[in-house]
Amino acid sequence: MFQLLAYLRFWLRSGNEHGLHSPFVFTVYATVVRHTGTFAAYERVEKRRQQLLSSDTVISVADFGAGSHTGAGRQRRVADIARTAAKPPRLAQLLFRLANHFRPATILELGTSLGLTTSYLAAADSRSRVVTFEGCPNTAAIARETFAALNLRNIELVEGNLDYTLPPTLAALGQPLDFVFFDGNHRYEPTLRYFELCLAHRTDNSVFILDDIHWSADMERAWEAIKAHPDVMLTVDLFYIGLVFFRKNQPKQHFWLRV
Repeated sequence: MFQLLAYLRFWLRSGNEHGLHSPFVFTVYATVVRHTGTFAAYERVEKRRQQLLSSDTVISVADFGAGSHTGAGRQRRVADIARTAAKPPRLAQLLFRLANHFRPATILELGTSLGLTTSYLAAADSRSRVVTFEGCPNTAAIARETFAALNLRNIELVEGNLDYTLPPTLAALGQPLDFVFFDGNHRYEPTLRYFELCLAHRTDNSVFILDDIHWSADMERAWEAIKAHPDVMLTVDLFYIGLVFFRKNQPKQHFWLRV
């Protein structure tokens, strides 16, 4: 019910490319978000998704985040995780297009799950360094199988609780963060804490993407706090995800656009 009401509020406020007065946002929206073509990577990753959706394997899942809206317990079928927890093709492919458009050298993904979205991010450019974080060892093992099946060699998987793995990984990174996808903990305090940790390593051209910004009142509150941050100059609310930019020399602007 919360998400339904949130979507109704979003629909009343949002629009499309008509009337967009930011050339930067217009280009991203018209050529990346609304892109309707296909890429070779789509078929390869979706073939792996189908394999996972047909898997009868049951694993024990350690969840360090806000849990699942489906009420799933600790023992879960891989097929059920692929169906309910993995990003659907439309959103995973949007992340691929964003990575393909911005060509980041370094990508962080907070929340690997079965590795499908990670694979899309890594497939956008084999020269990108993709560092992804997964708290559950059994889920991480399936993700590694995904990367091997797709022959993706530019992914580093960091296993363990993000509270303990993110700070040292950032400290040892040795290069700025160009692109971050936050999908690791759908609660207010951890979301802002992870955002602040990554903020110290961003550049003016970095792209931060937050998943499920209208998932709960907690996540909407976190999204509003991020929008108000003095370093944040531009945001795009696509309902399912939020795009954050730090471009200087422009007025602070927020957009609500339909996917």
